[in-house]
Amino acid sequence: MMIKYILPLLVTGFASAQVAIGKTEVSGSNSILEFAGNVTNTTNSRGIILPAVNSSPVFPVVSPSTNNPQNGTFIFDRQSRKVRMFENGSWIDLSDEGNSGSIIPVAGSEVGSGVIIGAQNTTAQGVLVLESADKALILPHISNPHLTVKSPYPGMMCYDTVSNSLAVYDGTNWNFWK
Repeated sequence: MMIKYILPLLVTGFASAQVAIGKTEVSGSNSILEFAGNVTNTTNSRGIILPAVNSSPVFPVVSPSTNNPQNGTFIFDRQSRKVRMFENGSWIDLSDEGNSGSIIPVAGSEVGSGVIIGAQNTTAQGVLVLESADKALILPHISNPHLTVKSPYPGMMCYDTVSNSLAVYDGTNWNFWK
């Protein structure tokens, strides 16, 4: 049953290089991936859940099997228990030390090389890679996520419409970036 809904989304995403999740269409031509809700009127309480990795990949690459992080890579690092972003050769902490105890362990191994939206191929490695020279990711909009999201998951990220900031959950606290 789920395949019926995923297939049209993938075909639409590849055809126009724009994907809407939780709504029927993107708001304009400037977004590559957009979620339901907007700044002025949202009842959304769901954000993006970042991949939880055992430790932040290292730079520069020390062996061919090591993932070379790209600028703009976001992760939840289980070892440091922080939401992190890779920029210009180093990891930037986006949260304080949190709690990774509620992360559900993954049973099995990763299959495939991820999904690319906006390009036929990429040199970046990730579960979801957005490639575009003129379009941006629009995060899910949530009003007061620290109050609205009842059971946040470590590594959750959204745009807080009240504080007008990036909100990331580290498993213990919400951290806000303007």
